[in-house]
Parts: sequence; structure tokens; C-alpha cells
Amino acid sequence: MKKNIIIMGATSGIGLEVARLFHKQGHSVAIAGRRMENLKRISTELGNCPYAQIDVTDTQAPQHLQELIESLGGMDIYLHVSGIGKQNRQLDTAIELSTVETNAMGFTRLIDHVWHYFAQKGHGHIAAVTSIAGTKGMGAAPSYSATKRYCNTYLEALSQLAHIRGLDITFTDIRPGFVDTELLSKDFHYPMMMNPQPVAHSIVRGILSGKRIVTIDWRFRILVFFWRLIPSWLWVRLKIG
Repeated sequence: MKKNIIIMGATSGIGLEVARLFHKQGHSVAIAGRRMENLKRISTELGNCPYAQIDVTDTQAPQHLQELIESLGGMDIYLHVSGIGKQNRQLDTAIELSTVETNAMGFTRLIDHVWHYFAQKGHGHIAAVTSIAGTKGMGAAPSYSATKRYCNTYLEALSQLAHIRGLDITFTDIRPGFVDTELLSKDFHYPMMMNPQPVAHSIVRGILSGKRIVTIDWRFRILVFFWRLIPSWLWVRLKIG
């Protein structure tokens, strides 16, 4: 069945590849992000699809999103990909606060707006790309791992709230490992780096099948399984980059 899908953070990387795949499958796609030049180019590529320049840290972002929803003719699925992350071994406070502003506050600002939209509509699907980094507190990227844990917990809480209120809202928490995108620094080698295209296929399958949690791929599912078994007293003594 054809869906109306809005992707927040579609100007590059995972968001862009998912937008291309949904469009190829015949769904109606609208895209949003901060870089206007990229939005215009991608919109043309995707058959002149609706687009909007939206910064999730802007307090007016929900209003801009609502305008995009209306230009698409309504929304069935919302995918939130917007996020930033950086290794911060020196604990630069500016980096930490900027990450919290985007990954926690910006995330909440947009997800809440979508929640209320779907609650009024009667049904909908909220999906977000978080990270396996939310599994444990990672010393090399404190605010990144902490905000991703926040996103994991927030989606879980909203899923429970939807059930309590009898709302037909589906939630999908997408947790990839290391993906070769602009988000990851080019001067640091990350293990088991994944290509955005197959990651996008896994994301689309997970969303359309209504899966609650999608961990990409099998190697990272195994890694996360063992991470969870490590007690806190031992974890803080490990030198994990």
C-alpha cells in the first residue's frame, strides 16, 4: 500500500538513501534537512517531491514540519534521521551541549509534534535512527551515547503511552552500527563500517514490517548482546574507542 512518508535529515547519508528507496518503491516522499542546496537537488532527483529547510534545534521546526505535512497531503510514516555525533575525549563542553541540543531536545521537539499529529489522525508510524551507542555509556563520546540512550528510552515510553491511551501508533527504533556517512570522522578508523545502501534496505524492511527495534547488522547484534552482559564495574575499566 502506498504511504506518505516524511524523512527528517534526508540531505545525505542514511536519510538520503532511505528516501531514494521509498521513492523507488512508489511511496510519496517528502524530505527535510538544513542544507537547502541539497534539498533542491534531491527533490529534483525524486520527481520534484515536497521539501522543507528545517533545523531541529529551531523552536519553529514543528511549524515548518506541519507545513511540509500539509504540502504532502498528510503523513503516514515519519522517519527521524537528524542527529550529530563526535568523539570528544577532551570533553569539550561546547560539543557536548551541541549534541544534546540536536539529539535530545531537537529529537523531542519533532517527535512530540508527530505524536500529537498521529494521535489526532488516529493512526501513524514513528521511526527514528538512533544507534547501538545507546547500549552503554561510551567514554570517547559521552553526550552521543547518552543522547542515543535517551532516544531509545523515549521511543519505548511513547510506545507504552500509546498503548495506555489506546492509540494506533507504531514505533520503530533503528539502531545501526558504524555507517560510512559524513557523521563519522574521516580521520578515525571505525571497525565493521557499513555501506549506507544496504543499511537503507534494512531500515525500509524494518519500517514496513512494523518491527519495534531494528539492529543493523548481524555483527552488531552480536556485539550488543555481549555488551549487555558486561557489568558496569568492568565496563568503565575497558578502553573502548
